[in-house]
Amino acid sequence: MYAVMESADKRKDEEKQRLEAQFRTLIGRVAQNRDRQAFALLFDHFAPRLKSFMMRKNTSAELAEDLVQEAMIAVWNKAALYESSKGSVTTWVFTIARNLRIDRIRRDVHMPMTELGDYDEPSEAPEGEELLGRKQEDGLVAKALESIPEEQRQILILSFVEDMPQSEIATKLSIPLGTVKSRMRLAYGHLRRILETGL
Repeated sequence: MYAVMESADKRKDEEKQRLEAQFRTLIGRVAQNRDRQAFALLFDHFAPRLKSFMMRKNTSAELAEDLVQEAMIAVWNKAALYESSKGSVTTWVFTIARNLRIDRIRRDVHMPMTELGDYDEPSEAPEGEELLGRKQEDGLVAKALESIPEEQRQILILSFVEDMPQSEIATKLSIPLGTVKSRMRLAYGHLRRILETGL
């Protein structure tokens, strides 16, 4: 029986190592070539897992979707900053998502603070390269925001700058909640396309 369990554990370890090797290759392609196909594969794997992880930590489905989108845009923009010597791709991606959630919680005084401990690593002051990456990312996002339709940009600003729930946005703009959600999805699609292609 122990032999069977050891064999199963070994197979799990081998599968995990195989996946991580594949993720490292995909991240490398995104970093070096801005490979959209590689990013799509990473997105398809991590997006549902990040959402599930967030929701297990008492995050609403709506907020979880927002944070997953933000996290995966960050993965696209920061792929070149990933270093395999500092940890696995999985840990790196989940750490990005965790930090985004913590930032959102700190902006929202009405939400109780819950730490995502599963991937808790010591925080370090950002180094020059990371600060530069953040500035470049901020510039790309600002440029992308200018390129999307006004009605979509307005909803993104109310949601992320003013931290307004979608239900309040619907009331403020006198439009149905479904319209707010639809415009938010369209805005994400525009942002993702602009950030990926630079167009």
